[in-house]
Amino acid sequence: MVNAMRCPRCNSSRIQRGYKGVLVPLRLLGIHELLCNNCNLEFKSLDPFKKFKRARSDEKEVSYNRRRAPRYPAHLPATIHLAEKNAGTGKVTYSRSSRGHCEVIGRFGAALAFVGTRFAEVEVARVGRLLFVTIDLPNGRIEALLTILTYQRTGNEEGKGHWIIGGAFANISEESVAVLSDYLAKRAEATPVFAIE
Repeated sequence: MVNAMRCPRCNSSRIQRGYKGVLVPLRLLGIHELLCNNCNLEFKSLDPFKKFKRARSDEKEVSYNRRRAPRYPAHLPATIHLAEKNAGTGKVTYSRSSRGHCEVIGRFGAALAFVGTRFAEVEVARVGRLLFVTIDLPNGRIEALLTILTYQRTGNEEGKGHWIIGGAFANISEESVAVLSDYLAKRAEATPVFAIE
């Protein structure tokens, strides 16, 4: 039987009943201690019908759900530049900017959405293409070189389509890493629906 419950940290469905007890009033409300078999997070969640057993979950995880770190949906202002690295000098030059939004962010990369009228399609629709991005987080700004891994164009009308670009951080400063880590830690602590850390 497949349960709909997912781990609030890593989004795994491999959940079992935890080993810590909960207060009687919480148990009467159907809240129990659960344990993720993927990342070992212990959390309290609603399980009124006691679907989860104290045995380790043997459910197979689908391969597309395996990630090196959690990713979080977001809507953060971003500025995107095409970046060109000179092979001889190692210097990077930037195009004019395009405004957009960071739609998904994680420790190793981000997904960006923007109107592509400032960039030629041949420049953006290329795996391995470098972008220089600045993303405004609530606790500060990060700057990074991003390598395009996936791209998608939505809308067919000339000049009205949007790009959705997924990429990995290729170069990011220690200061930006610290700002990003702080932001991601706060997102990880946020209480998901029906789960209490």
